[in-house]
Amino acid sequence: MTTQHTAALVAAARAGDPRAQDELVSTHLPLVYNIVGRALNGSCDVDDVVQDTMLRALDGLGGLRTDESFRSWLVAIAMNRVRAHWQARQNGFGESTLEAAEDVADPGADFVDLTVVRLNLAGQRRETARATRWLEPEDRALLSLWWLECAGELTRAEVATALELSPQHTAVRVQRMKAQLESARVVERALDTQPACEELRSVLAGWDGQPSALWRKRIARHARECVRCSGLWSGLVPAEGLLAGLALVPVSAALLAGVRTTGAAGFAPAGAAFADGSEGASPRARRGLRRHDDPAHAGRQCERWPRCAAQAPAEPPQGGRRRGGRRLRRGRRARVPRRTAWFR
Repeated sequence: MTTQHTAALVAAARAGDPRAQDELVSTHLPLVYNIVGRALNGSCDVDDVVQDTMLRALDGLGGLRTDESFRSWLVAIAMNRVRAHWQARQNGFGESTLEAAEDVADPGADFVDLTVVRLNLAGQRRETARATRWLEPEDRALLSLWWLECAGELTRAEVATALELSPQHTAVRVQRMKAQLESARVVERALDTQPACEELRSVLAGWDGQPSALWRKRIARHARECVRCSGLWSGLVPAEGLLAGLALVPVSAALLAGVRTTGAAGFAPAGAAFADGSEGASPRARRGLRRHDDPAHAGRQCERWPRCAAQAPAEPPQGGRRRGGRRLRRGRRARVPRRTAWFR
């Protein structure tokens, strides 16, 4: 789809054309699904985050500065929804103990398996897809964008915009992530080698079988030092060459139907406080929403809100002020008459 056609669709969708809205969703939903799915691999909330992203985009078309930038704007919203999901999980908002216990991993939602099966990956391509499980969450988020850049779906400028980084800083981050991905590919090779290395068996004695950054480092260190496993580092085809031209993982019919239905009904994203992590936040953190209002947002919530709220300074302690709002000088205490109550 050309930029001019996308801009025309955006203008028509903003005007309320249901066909334009439907085509806009159908065209860009696979892109958002692949970004969120790869960043939140194994999470049961992938479909919810994808749906929330698309609905927020449709809801905020009035605040889009230029219709031609819809694609990069949508990718930035998707990454902000991923960050908001991480923040909400870390803070435990809207989650019971039972839900937290069950949300360890959903085998049916494993995006790595979906990628391997639906794209029919084999050899080093399959090895690379499986190696993404060993990356840390931030590296997986970066990988979700870089993967699509290698596949020709995104540009480096769109990746940098979504990460809120300069192109130079983005290049540094990508190089670091590629080094971690390469060591993870060696880990996959070491675990698949038959017969298995006896020294590696002893290293894995306490491993629970779940991929993690800690065990990636341990197994990769063994592969460097072990005489038998050191050869696993040779013959690695650069990942960007393996990912070039790969298709997007197709979206399920249920997810597409769900986004279409709620979008046509003018659905306002439910649980916005939970997704933003604003419920339970300090009043000063919530005021970060207002600090980013400008005419371009047209009264909407700033899409940078989750990150800005997380960076907002905490509310000052109540004991740090005197009556009347004056701040105390450092090292001095307020003298309050014993019979004077602070609150009436």
